This record gives sequence, structure tokens and C-alpha cells, in this order.
Amino acid sequence: AARRSAFQNKIVDRCERLQLQSAAIARHVDEVLPAKDQGVLNAANAARELVIQRLIFVGNACENEEQRLLEKVHVEEERVHQSILTQRVHWTEALQKLAALRTYLVDVITNLDDQGLVVSTAPCTEGQVKVAEGILEPQESLKLNFNQACVQSPLLHRLWASAVLCCIAGSQEIHIDEKTVSPNLSLSEDRKTLTFSPKKAKVDLNCLERFDHWPNALATAAFHSGVCAWKISVEKSCAYKLGVCYSSLPRKGSGNEARLGFNTASWVFSRYDKEFRFLHAGHPQAVELIKSPAEIGVLVDFAGGEVLFYDPDSCTILFSHRESFAEPLYPVFAVAHQSISLVQ
Repeated sequence: AARRSAFQNKIVDRCERLQLQSAAIARHVDEVLPAKDQGVLNAANAARELVIQRLIFVGNACENEEQRLLEKVHVEEERVHQSILTQRVHWTEALQKLAALRTYLVDVITNLDDQGLVVSTAPCTEGQVKVAEGILEPQESLKLNFNQACVQSPLLHRLWASAVLCCIAGSQEIHIDEKTVSPNLSLSEDRKTLTFSPKKAKVDLNCLERFDHWPNALATAAFHSGVCAWKISVEKSCAYKLGVCYSSLPRKGSGNEARLGFNTASWVFSRYDKEFRFLHAGHPQAVELIKSPAEIGVLVDFAGGEVLFYDPDSCTILFSHRESFAEPLYPVFAVAHQSISLVQ
């Protein structure tokens, strides 16, 4: 009887627990899940509204900036036109004076004898000659050129760089050319990661394309027009260089002619420990950064004549350099600590 009573009590306890469990599940289904569903709906609507509001705000900012910059272009255009008009009037008057003087001198020579020429015209002629001498020859003037700096806008620059990296970076397939890789670097199978080793690998140093001293490598293909962009993961390395170069960049020797950023054929963003710099033609320019970027975007605009280095995480332009590029540009890389990788 005692065993039977204990067994019955156990069954009763089990039934009560099942009832409580069922009640909890029912409450979850009837109350919690509908509330969650409504919460998700509200949160999604709020998120949509936030996106729309922010994009409207960005759109308004872009419209205002467009209007401001177009107005500056118009003002600059009018200024140059006015300068050209003023110059045209000035030099037209100068031509008229010179023509009148020439006509007068020819008339003097033609109509007067030698004695009359000396006596009657010398003072007058001397004065007119001085007038002619006071008319200088035209000189090149910056006032007659359109100043492209009038359209410089930090807001437009950042938005443009962000848009280019979002739309283009990764869409253009870039691989590292194995034939150019320094013996101090190893290239991954997908040809996107370079890893540094202080010990030189056994490679064919007679290969004309290969860098035999500096830890450099080039991409397989060059860019020659339009806008180009790519991203590199650099979070593992504290010694690297990223940028572009001409194919004419020398590959052999330890001199500056083959060292990235120390010649006129390469433009690179450089990191060594905590020091960041832009390098070109042996003229380093310090770049002050609070935080080391995990990724760096490289953007080249051939029409605008610009190479730009960008931190995608913070939407920050690290450095921008303007140059009229005379040859196609190869993405170029160097690493002297751990590894760097192209990001798709």
C-alpha cells in the first residue's frame, strides 16, 4: 500500500509539472510569440524609416553640395571669361597703338628728307618709341586658367570614395603575378596573399620580372583608364606598402630605383610599426592616424589624375595624391612582416 501511494504521488507530481510546462508553452505561444512578432514588425518599420530618413538627409546634403559646387564652377568660369575679355581689350588697344606708331614712322621716313627728319620729328618719335617700349609682351597668367580647386569638397570626396569602393572594389578580379614575387615572399594558391619570410626561397632570380632584393610584388594586369579600386587586408602586418607603379619600375638591385616610393615610377601608402607615410619620388609625407586600419582601399581615377588611400571601416580618406599618369598602372605590394591579402 505504501509503495502504491508513493507511486501515485509521483504520478501526481509528474502531472502537475506537465501542466505547468504546458501552461508555460501556451503562454509563450499565445503571448510571448505574438509580442515578439509585433516587436519585430515595429523594429523593421523603424529600421526602414531610419534608412529612408538618413538617405533623404544624405540626398539633401548631396543636393546642397551639388548646388554649392556648381555655383563655384559658374563663378570661376565667369572670372576666367572676364579675365580673358580684359586681356583681349588690353592687347587689342596695344596692337592699335603699335600699328599707329608703325604707320607714323613709315610716313615720317617716306615724306621727310634727312635734315627734316632729324630736326622736326626726333622728340616726338622718341616719345612714341617709349610708349611702344612700355607695351610688354604677353605672359602666361594663372588668371587665364580655370582653377580646378574650386570643386574640391571633403564631403563629395568621401562620398565618392565610399561609393567607388562599395560598387567597384571586388568586382575587378586582381591577382598577384607569381613571376614578380620577391624571394622573401610566398604567394598563396589563390594568388591573393603575400607572406614574408626573412629566409629567401629558392627561385629563379634571372627572371626579368622578379624583384630580387626588395620584398615587392605586382599584380598580373595593369589599369589604364576609368576608375579602379581594390581592397587589401593589412591587420596582420605592421610593415607593408600598397599602391601603384609603372611597369618600367626596375626589379633588380637594392637601390632606390627598385624601392617602392623612392622613385618617380611608384606611389605607395606605407606602414612601418606605428609610422604611416605616403611615398613618391623619395619624398615621404607623414600620415597621422589614431587607429591602424584593418583594411585599406586603393582607388585610382585616371580622368581625375588621382590615387587615393581609404579606410573602409571608418570611411576615412587616409591620403590623396594628384598626378597626371603617363602610363598604365599596376597594383603593387610589399610586406616585411607577416602577411597581407587582397580582399574580394
